[in-house]
Amino acid sequence: MPAEWTPHAGCWMIWPERTDNWRLGAKPAQKAFAQVATAISRFEPVTMLVNAAQYANARALLPLEVRVVEMSSNDAWARDIGCSFLLSKTGELAGVDWPFKSWGGLYFPWDKDDAIAEKILQIERAKRFRAPLVIEGGAFHVDGEGTALVVEQCVLNKNRNPDVRRHDMERMLKDYLGVSHVICLKNGIPYDETDGHVDNLACFVRPGVVLLSWCEDPSDLHYQISREAEALLTNAHDAKGRKLVIERIPMPTPMFYTQEEAEGVDATASGMNRKAGERLAGSYVNFYIANGAIIAPAFGVETDEPARDALARLFPEREIVMVPAREILLGGGNIHCITQQQPKAI
Repeated sequence: MPAEWTPHAGCWMIWPERTDNWRLGAKPAQKAFAQVATAISRFEPVTMLVNAAQYANARALLPLEVRVVEMSSNDAWARDIGCSFLLSKTGELAGVDWPFKSWGGLYFPWDKDDAIAEKILQIERAKRFRAPLVIEGGAFHVDGEGTALVVEQCVLNKNRNPDVRRHDMERMLKDYLGVSHVICLKNGIPYDETDGHVDNLACFVRPGVVLLSWCEDPSDLHYQISREAEALLTNAHDAKGRKLVIERIPMPTPMFYTQEEAEGVDATASGMNRKAGERLAGSYVNFYIANGAIIAPAFGVETDEPARDALARLFPEREIVMVPAREILLGGGNIHCITQQQPKAI
Protein backbone atom coordinates (compact mmCIF):
# COMPACT_ATOMS: atom_id res chain seq x y z
CA MET A 1 0.00 0.00 0.00
CA PRO A 2 1.52 3.35 -1.01
CA ALA A 3 1.71 6.20 1.47
CA GLU A 4 -1.05 8.78 1.21
CA TRP A 5 1.37 11.48 0.01
CA THR A 6 2.25 9.62 -3.20
CA PRO A 7 0.51 10.77 -6.42
CA HIS A 8 -3.22 10.00 -6.63
CA ALA A 9 -5.41 9.04 -9.56
CA GLY A 10 -8.31 10.36 -7.50
CA CYS A 11 -10.39 10.25 -4.34
CA TRP A 12 -13.52 8.24 -3.45
CA MET A 13 -16.29 9.52 -1.18
CA ILE A 14 -19.82 8.36 -0.24
CA TRP A 15 -22.85 10.64 0.12
CA PRO A 16 -24.39 10.83 3.65
CA GLU A 17 -28.10 10.30 4.21
CA ARG A 18 -28.52 7.99 7.22
CA THR A 19 -30.87 9.79 9.61
CA ASP A 20 -29.89 7.79 12.70
CA ASN A 21 -26.37 9.16 12.34
CA TRP A 22 -26.72 12.50 10.55
CA ARG A 23 -28.98 15.20 11.92
CA LEU A 24 -31.85 16.99 10.19
CA GLY A 25 -32.20 14.40 7.45
CA ALA A 26 -28.44 14.62 6.76
CA LYS A 27 -28.85 17.99 5.00
CA PRO A 28 -26.14 19.81 7.01
CA ALA A 29 -23.79 16.84 6.54
CA GLN A 30 -24.46 16.80 2.80
CA LYS A 31 -23.42 20.45 2.61
CA ALA A 32 -20.21 19.67 4.53
CA PHE A 33 -19.40 16.66 2.35
CA ALA A 34 -19.98 18.80 -0.76
CA GLN A 35 -17.52 21.38 0.58
CA VAL A 36 -14.88 18.68 1.18
CA ALA A 37 -15.43 17.17 -2.28
CA THR A 38 -15.22 20.61 -3.88
CA ALA A 39 -11.97 21.38 -2.06
CA ILE A 40 -10.35 18.08 -3.08
CA SER A 41 -11.57 18.37 -6.68
CA ARG A 42 -9.34 21.43 -7.15
CA PHE A 43 -6.35 19.09 -6.88
CA GLU A 44 -7.49 15.64 -8.06
CA PRO A 45 -10.55 13.84 -9.48
CA VAL A 46 -13.28 12.99 -6.96
CA THR A 47 -15.92 10.27 -7.29
CA MET A 48 -18.99 10.47 -5.04
CA LEU A 49 -20.97 7.25 -4.56
CA VAL A 50 -24.66 7.94 -4.01
CA ASN A 51 -27.77 5.89 -3.26
CA ALA A 52 -30.36 6.06 -6.05
CA ALA A 53 -32.86 8.18 -4.11
CA GLN A 54 -30.20 10.83 -3.43
CA TYR A 55 -28.64 10.96 -6.90
CA ALA A 56 -30.40 14.10 -8.12
CA ASN A 57 -29.82 15.90 -4.82
CA ALA A 58 -26.12 15.07 -4.77
CA ARG A 59 -25.66 16.00 -8.43
CA ALA A 60 -27.27 19.39 -7.77
CA LEU A 61 -25.11 20.13 -4.71
CA LEU A 62 -21.77 19.01 -6.14
CA PRO A 63 -19.67 20.80 -8.77
CA LEU A 64 -19.62 19.22 -12.22
CA GLU A 65 -15.95 18.27 -11.75
CA VAL A 66 -17.06 15.70 -9.14
CA ARG A 67 -18.16 12.45 -10.75
CA VAL A 68 -21.39 11.11 -9.20
CA VAL A 69 -21.92 7.34 -9.42
CA GLU A 70 -25.02 5.51 -8.21
CA MET A 71 -24.07 2.80 -5.70
CA SER A 72 -26.03 1.53 -2.71
CA SER A 73 -24.57 1.96 0.77
CA ASN A 74 -25.69 2.12 4.38
CA ASP A 75 -23.53 5.07 5.43
CA ALA A 76 -20.79 7.37 4.22
CA TRP A 77 -17.41 6.41 5.74
CA ALA A 78 -15.35 5.72 2.62
CA ARG A 79 -12.12 5.23 4.58
CA ASP A 80 -13.57 2.39 6.61
CA ILE A 81 -15.78 0.61 4.08
CA GLY A 82 -13.94 1.30 0.84
CA CYS A 83 -11.00 -0.74 -0.37
CA SER A 84 -7.41 0.04 0.56
CA PHE A 85 -5.69 0.42 -2.79
CA LEU A 86 -2.40 -1.32 -3.54
CA LEU A 87 0.19 -1.09 -6.29
CA SER A 88 2.17 -4.08 -7.50
CA LYS A 89 5.91 -3.84 -8.09
CA THR A 90 5.13 -3.23 -11.75
CA GLY A 91 2.64 -0.47 -10.91
CA GLU A 92 -0.64 -2.36 -11.40
CA LEU A 93 -3.62 -1.35 -9.27
CA ALA A 94 -5.23 -3.77 -6.80
CA GLY A 95 -7.02 -3.43 -3.47
CA VAL A 96 -7.86 -5.02 -0.14
CA ASP A 97 -11.51 -5.67 0.69
CA TRP A 98 -11.69 -5.66 4.50
CA PRO A 99 -14.68 -7.39 6.15
CA PHE A 100 -16.78 -4.61 7.70
CA LYS A 101 -18.74 -5.00 10.94
CA SER A 102 -19.84 -1.41 11.63
CA TRP A 103 -17.25 -0.72 14.33
CA GLY A 104 -18.32 -3.65 16.45
CA GLY A 105 -21.99 -3.65 15.36
CA LEU A 106 -22.88 -0.05 16.24
CA TYR A 107 -25.15 0.78 13.29
CA PHE A 108 -27.39 -1.91 11.79
CA PRO A 109 -27.58 -2.76 8.92
CA TRP A 110 -24.16 -2.67 7.29
CA ASP A 111 -24.46 -5.27 4.53
CA LYS A 112 -24.39 -2.71 1.71
CA ASP A 113 -21.30 -1.06 3.21
CA ASP A 114 -19.52 -4.41 3.31
CA ALA A 115 -20.07 -4.74 -0.46
CA ILE A 116 -18.64 -1.31 -1.39
CA ALA A 117 -14.96 -2.28 -1.63
CA GLU A 118 -15.62 -5.08 -4.12
CA LYS A 119 -17.78 -2.81 -6.28
CA ILE A 120 -15.14 -0.05 -6.38
CA LEU A 121 -12.48 -2.56 -7.42
CA GLN A 122 -14.76 -3.92 -10.14
CA ILE A 123 -15.30 -0.40 -11.48
CA GLU A 124 -11.52 0.02 -11.65
CA ARG A 125 -11.00 -3.51 -13.02
CA ALA A 126 -8.49 -4.03 -10.22
CA LYS A 127 -7.56 -7.29 -8.54
CA ARG A 128 -9.32 -7.82 -5.20
CA PHE A 129 -7.97 -9.44 -2.05
CA ARG A 130 -10.62 -10.24 0.59
CA ALA A 131 -8.95 -10.14 4.02
CA PRO A 132 -9.66 -12.74 6.73
CA LEU A 133 -10.09 -10.41 9.74
CA VAL A 134 -12.29 -7.38 10.42
CA ILE A 135 -10.52 -4.03 10.39
CA GLU A 136 -11.44 -0.56 9.16
CA GLY A 137 -9.33 1.62 6.89
CA GLY A 138 -9.12 4.32 9.56
CA ALA A 139 -7.50 1.86 11.94
CA PHE A 140 -4.09 1.96 10.23
CA HIS A 141 -1.64 4.33 8.56
CA VAL A 142 1.27 3.26 6.36
CA ASP A 143 4.48 5.05 5.40
CA GLY A 144 4.83 3.33 2.00
CA GLU A 145 8.22 1.95 3.06
CA GLY A 146 7.07 -1.09 5.02
CA THR A 147 5.68 0.37 8.26
CA ALA A 148 2.10 0.31 9.55
CA LEU A 149 0.83 2.28 12.55
CA VAL A 150 -2.17 0.99 14.54
CA VAL A 151 -3.87 1.31 17.95
CA GLU A 152 -4.22 -1.84 20.04
CA GLN A 153 -7.47 -0.66 21.66
CA CYS A 154 -9.10 -0.82 18.23
CA VAL A 155 -7.45 -3.57 16.20
CA LEU A 156 -7.50 -6.11 19.05
CA ASN A 157 -10.99 -5.24 20.23
CA LYS A 158 -13.15 -8.33 20.79
CA ASN A 159 -16.12 -6.62 19.14
CA ARG A 160 -14.38 -6.99 15.75
CA ASN A 161 -12.65 -10.37 15.94
CA PRO A 162 -13.51 -12.21 19.18
CA ASP A 163 -10.48 -14.51 19.20
CA VAL A 164 -7.87 -12.27 17.56
CA ARG A 165 -4.35 -12.14 18.95
CA ARG A 166 -1.76 -9.48 18.25
CA HIS A 167 0.40 -11.70 16.06
CA ASP A 168 -2.69 -12.68 14.00
CA MET A 169 -3.49 -9.02 13.29
CA GLU A 170 0.14 -8.18 12.52
CA ARG A 171 0.36 -11.16 10.17
CA MET A 172 -2.73 -10.01 8.29
CA LEU A 173 -1.47 -6.44 7.94
CA LYS A 174 1.86 -7.70 6.64
CA ASP A 175 0.22 -10.12 4.20
CA TYR A 176 -2.39 -7.72 2.83
CA LEU A 177 -0.69 -4.30 2.99
CA GLY A 178 2.80 -5.48 2.09
CA VAL A 179 4.33 -4.03 5.27
CA SER A 180 7.12 -5.69 7.24
CA HIS A 181 6.85 -3.85 10.56
CA VAL A 182 3.84 -2.83 12.69
CA ILE A 183 4.01 -0.11 15.37
CA CYS A 184 1.22 -0.65 17.91
CA LEU A 185 0.09 2.24 20.11
CA LYS A 186 -2.01 1.42 23.16
CA ASN A 187 -5.05 3.73 23.24
CA GLY A 188 -6.77 6.11 20.85
CA ILE A 189 -8.25 9.47 21.71
CA PRO A 190 -11.17 9.39 24.17
CA TYR A 191 -14.84 9.85 23.27
CA ASP A 192 -14.32 8.00 19.95
CA GLU A 193 -16.99 5.44 19.05
CA THR A 194 -14.54 3.68 16.70
CA ASP A 195 -12.67 2.39 19.77
CA GLY A 196 -9.60 4.44 18.95
CA HIS A 197 -8.91 4.65 15.21
CA VAL A 198 -5.33 5.69 14.64
CA ASP A 199 -6.34 8.34 12.09
CA ASN A 200 -7.71 10.43 14.97
CA LEU A 201 -4.54 10.02 17.05
CA ALA A 202 -1.45 9.92 14.85
CA CYS A 203 -0.31 9.62 11.24
CA PHE A 204 2.81 9.48 9.13
CA VAL A 205 3.55 12.78 7.37
CA ARG A 206 6.61 11.37 5.61
CA PRO A 207 8.88 8.35 6.20
CA GLY A 208 10.27 8.43 9.72
CA VAL A 209 8.02 11.30 10.89
CA VAL A 210 4.78 10.86 12.86
CA LEU A 211 2.30 13.61 13.71
CA LEU A 212 0.59 13.17 17.09
CA SER A 213 -2.56 14.81 18.46
CA TRP A 214 -1.31 16.52 21.62
CA CYS A 215 -3.10 17.70 24.75
CA GLU A 216 -1.67 20.21 27.26
CA ASP A 217 -4.56 20.11 29.77
CA PRO A 218 -3.82 17.68 32.67
CA SER A 219 -7.55 17.45 33.44
CA ASP A 220 -8.32 16.13 29.93
CA LEU A 221 -8.44 12.35 29.38
CA HIS A 222 -6.27 12.78 26.27
CA TYR A 223 -3.44 14.34 28.29
CA GLN A 224 -2.15 10.98 29.50
CA ILE A 225 -3.01 9.16 26.27
CA SER A 226 -0.97 11.60 24.17
CA ARG A 227 2.02 11.16 26.48
CA GLU A 228 1.66 7.39 26.47
CA ALA A 229 1.62 7.44 22.67
CA GLU A 230 4.64 9.74 22.51
CA ALA A 231 6.61 7.43 24.81
CA LEU A 232 5.79 4.40 22.65
CA LEU A 233 6.71 6.26 19.46
CA THR A 234 9.96 7.51 21.01
CA ASN A 235 11.01 3.93 21.68
CA ALA A 236 9.85 2.63 18.31
CA HIS A 237 11.57 2.37 14.95
CA ASP A 238 10.22 2.00 11.43
CA ALA A 239 10.72 -0.80 8.92
CA LYS A 240 13.98 0.78 7.79
CA GLY A 241 15.32 0.79 11.35
CA ARG A 242 15.02 4.58 11.74
CA LYS A 243 14.09 6.16 15.05
CA LEU A 244 10.94 8.21 14.62
CA VAL A 245 10.71 11.98 14.69
CA ILE A 246 7.54 12.97 16.57
CA GLU A 247 5.72 16.16 15.70
CA ARG A 248 2.77 17.53 17.67
CA ILE A 249 -0.47 19.18 16.61
CA PRO A 250 -2.86 20.57 19.23
CA MET A 251 -6.00 18.73 20.15
CA PRO A 252 -8.98 20.96 19.29
CA THR A 253 -10.56 23.07 21.99
CA PRO A 254 -13.07 20.71 23.68
CA MET A 255 -16.35 20.58 21.78
CA PHE A 256 -19.70 19.09 22.83
CA TYR A 257 -23.06 18.22 21.28
CA THR A 258 -25.56 21.02 21.69
CA GLN A 259 -29.19 20.28 22.57
CA GLU A 260 -30.24 21.17 19.03
CA GLU A 261 -27.64 18.88 17.47
CA ALA A 262 -28.53 15.96 19.73
CA GLU A 263 -32.26 16.30 19.05
CA GLY A 264 -31.74 16.46 15.28
CA VAL A 265 -30.74 12.78 15.00
CA ASP A 266 -33.37 10.05 14.60
CA ALA A 267 -31.88 7.28 16.73
CA THR A 268 -34.85 4.91 16.45
CA ALA A 269 -33.04 2.62 14.00
CA SER A 270 -29.67 2.25 15.72
CA GLY A 271 -30.36 3.32 19.27
CA MET A 272 -27.17 5.42 19.16
CA ASN A 273 -28.61 8.43 20.97
CA ARG A 274 -26.62 11.66 20.87
CA LYS A 275 -26.72 13.48 24.19
CA ALA A 276 -26.37 17.21 24.73
CA GLY A 277 -23.11 17.89 26.53
CA GLU A 278 -21.45 14.72 25.21
CA ARG A 279 -17.82 15.34 24.18
CA LEU A 280 -16.97 15.18 20.48
CA ALA A 281 -13.90 13.21 19.35
CA GLY A 282 -12.25 16.08 17.51
CA SER A 283 -8.77 15.85 15.97
CA TYR A 284 -6.75 17.82 13.44
CA VAL A 285 -4.82 14.64 12.55
CA ASN A 286 -7.93 13.53 10.64
CA PHE A 287 -6.96 15.30 7.39
CA TYR A 288 -6.63 14.17 3.77
CA ILE A 289 -3.42 14.46 1.76
CA ALA A 290 -4.41 15.39 -1.81
CA ASN A 291 -2.19 16.03 -4.81
CA GLY A 292 -0.54 19.32 -3.86
CA ALA A 293 -2.74 20.05 -0.85
CA ILE A 294 -3.78 19.17 2.67
CA ILE A 295 -7.57 19.17 3.15
CA ALA A 296 -7.98 19.61 6.91
CA PRO A 297 -10.89 20.10 9.30
CA ALA A 298 -11.71 23.48 10.84
CA PHE A 299 -14.06 23.63 13.82
CA GLY A 300 -14.46 27.35 14.38
CA VAL A 301 -12.43 27.25 17.62
CA GLU A 302 -9.23 28.97 18.71
CA THR A 303 -7.01 25.97 17.97
CA ASP A 304 -7.81 26.10 14.23
CA GLU A 305 -5.02 28.58 13.44
CA PRO A 306 -2.27 26.81 15.46
CA ALA A 307 -3.29 23.60 13.68
CA ARG A 308 -3.05 25.31 10.29
CA ASP A 309 0.40 26.63 11.23
CA ALA A 310 1.57 23.13 12.21
CA LEU A 311 0.34 21.65 8.93
CA ALA A 312 1.93 24.46 6.90
CA ARG A 313 5.26 23.82 8.61
CA LEU A 314 5.08 20.06 8.04
CA PHE A 315 3.84 20.28 4.43
CA PRO A 316 5.54 23.40 3.01
CA GLU A 317 5.12 22.17 -0.57
CA ARG A 318 1.33 21.77 -0.26
CA GLU A 319 -1.52 24.25 -0.02
CA ILE A 320 -3.32 24.02 3.34
CA VAL A 321 -7.09 24.11 2.81
CA MET A 322 -9.20 24.02 5.96
CA VAL A 323 -12.88 23.14 5.51
CA PRO A 324 -15.64 23.62 8.13
CA ALA A 325 -16.07 20.11 9.51
CA ARG A 326 -18.14 20.21 12.68
CA GLU A 327 -21.09 18.58 10.89
CA ILE A 328 -18.86 15.65 9.88
CA LEU A 329 -17.57 15.39 13.45
CA LEU A 330 -21.16 15.19 14.74
CA GLY A 331 -21.51 11.96 12.77
CA GLY A 332 -18.50 10.39 14.47
CA GLY A 333 -15.48 11.08 12.26
CA ASN A 334 -13.85 13.63 10.01
CA ILE A 335 -12.25 14.38 6.65
CA HIS A 336 -9.83 11.43 6.57
CA CYS A 337 -12.72 9.14 7.55
CA ILE A 338 -14.91 10.18 4.61
CA THR A 339 -12.22 9.94 1.91
CA GLN A 340 -10.21 7.15 0.31
CA GLN A 341 -7.30 7.87 -1.99
CA GLN A 342 -6.63 5.88 -5.15
CA PRO A 343 -2.90 5.87 -5.99
CA LYS A 344 -1.81 6.61 -9.51
CA ALA A 345 -0.92 3.42 -11.35
CA ILE A 346 2.43 3.47 -13.08
